[in-house]
Amino acid sequence: MRLFSVGSAAGGAAPAVTTAPAVVPPHPSAPIPVIGPGVGAGLRVPIGETGIRAFPLILGGAEFGWNTDADTALRILDRYAEFGGNAVHTADSFAAGRSEHIIGRWLAARGNRDDIVLTVRVGGHPDNPGIGPVNLVRAAEASLNRLGVERIDVLYLDGTVDDGSPLEDTLATAEWLVETGKVRVLGAFGFSAERLVEARILASAGYPRIEVLDEPYNLVRRAEFEGDLRLVAAAQGLAVTPSHALEHGFLSGRHRSKQALQGVRGMQLRSNINRRGIKVLRALDLAAEELHVPVAAVAIGWLLAQRTVTAPIVNAFATEQVDELMQGAGVALGRAQLAELTRAAS
Repeated sequence: MRLFSVGSAAGGAAPAVTTAPAVVPPHPSAPIPVIGPGVGAGLRVPIGETGIRAFPLILGGAEFGWNTDADTALRILDRYAEFGGNAVHTADSFAAGRSEHIIGRWLAARGNRDDIVLTVRVGGHPDNPGIGPVNLVRAAEASLNRLGVERIDVLYLDGTVDDGSPLEDTLATAEWLVETGKVRVLGAFGFSAERLVEARILASAGYPRIEVLDEPYNLVRRAEFEGDLRLVAAAQGLAVTPSHALEHGFLSGRHRSKQALQGVRGMQLRSNINRRGIKVLRALDLAAEELHVPVAAVAIGWLLAQRTVTAPIVNAFATEQVDELMQGAGVALGRAQLAELTRAAS
């Protein structure tokens, strides 16, 4: 484009010519800035009968402060929120509390505490093990302090650490936490069907209800949940938020060799995966190819299609993983695909 400035008429000078800088259009592959709420901001599911509504995929912080440094963790949290995610999970046992510190830093820096559903599991920290009355109060207070918040939305009681305390005493203590506003609702982790029934009987006598259940559950870890536990959860109207949704990354397709399987941290069903895992991965690969989505998204889609499952808890240690995981909330598996995945996992 040319801009002309006319010289003095008396001098008869020729017009001066000035060339403006060319306007270069953005390259078609340039990233599109996020403007306004994320695409998933309107996607919310009720967490049982609690009145809480959350994105149907809860971002877990198990890797924060351990395999993921603080700066990377903050970027992961930002990316999740950009997509419209609003539920974050941590535990006092994750990296000895460092996960809680990092999430607390993020909440304070972004000023978004009231927009986030914060879920915390307590009972696994070595300083306050178990969920007996004294340690439960100490654990909850310690988590609140590390997170820098005044309230936990869902407090999961870790039933895997048995300190011999009667459930009645635990619920009586939890009642104080709820009444003082430190905890909004109660959840359970590692509770048997029988213990959940006991908890409901106590709730009928005036103790606080357990409203949410976290039980490890996925395509290769099914036996513990698909039985009495699922029946009780459905009968009690519990919101099920299963952890280990990708079995430590195996169901994302990242661990396919025998050597990789042996290195998967904490995999409790390694023998089952060695026996059935290849069949499951082949079924996941096929569905992912048909739907044009990542393998991890299909594994999450299968979970969301199961009865009683509300929102899986999924950990991430890189921002690109968040991009894959969030697609799982929008995957619509057909009947044939669901049947083939379930058959492969049987």
